[in-house]
Amino acid sequence: MTLNELRYIVAVAREKNFRRAAERCFVSQPALSLGIRKLEQELGVRIFERSKTEVSVTDVGARIIEQAQRVLEEAERINGLAQAGRDPLAGPLRLGVIYTIGPYLLPDLIPALRKRAPRMPLEVEENLTANLEVLLKNGSLDAILIALPFGGPGIVTLPLYDEPFQVVVPADHAWAPRPRIDPKELSGERVLLLSSGHCFANQVNEACPELSSRGGDVQQGNSLETIRNMVASGLGVTVLPSSANRDKYRSRLLAVVPFAEPAPFRRVALAWRKSFAREKAIQAIADSVRSLRVPGLRML
Repeated sequence: MTLNELRYIVAVAREKNFRRAAERCFVSQPALSLGIRKLEQELGVRIFERSKTEVSVTDVGARIIEQAQRVLEEAERINGLAQAGRDPLAGPLRLGVIYTIGPYLLPDLIPALRKRAPRMPLEVEENLTANLEVLLKNGSLDAILIALPFGGPGIVTLPLYDEPFQVVVPADHAWAPRPRIDPKELSGERVLLLSSGHCFANQVNEACPELSSRGGDVQQGNSLETIRNMVASGLGVTVLPSSANRDKYRSRLLAVVPFAEPAPFRRVALAWRKSFAREKAIQAIADSVRSLRVPGLRML
């Protein structure tokens, strides 16, 4: 039994596909398949059921994969302890970021982190919160930037900043010259939001419950920038985090209107496993984020 074989079964369980698992492990598909067969023969059990259309995990395989994830995490912890003993701010750090944070925070975060930890480049994974949670827990990521609430056994969270939401409307919309918008007013408009898999869409619906309780006219999009362009074309209005409404993202076709106080907001945090050994690396990211002067963000 080798660590590589354990990595192979964890990758196949995650991808439900041998080819994609091989790509994730940077090996050929035959090499991955051979490694898994050797492990199954050594253990005397089937970990996967294979067919032409799908790969499924057996009952005993699920328990083996769960334990394999723990073993890989502990092995990574050994590497982390060695790295921390040498220099915790040297070497790549694998950072996950949700889609509604990455494009608007990373351009400011990267230069700040380069000054603070010039030998610690970031390997960035943008994804949905649910997927980032899996990657964090199985050790594929070292830390993630997400919106609260978030957590669970073995996970540490550090709140970094609060970010208010703002309404974005076409420049010729009746709301464009107004100083404030009450969240309840959104129920009378066609509102463009991200699909329900994005936590930001859930947060907007929580802040503006009339959108669902009164059957508001809600249309979904796949990215904030796609939604912004649809609003500019006159299709409706939307709600965006304030970091996405800075001057460099604005268009003459759009107007940004704040919510009436208390304005809805999200709390963004850094999350990592308790077992992660490079504490100074985590602190460097947190300090870099808190050093930013991004309009609208309220640092904690």
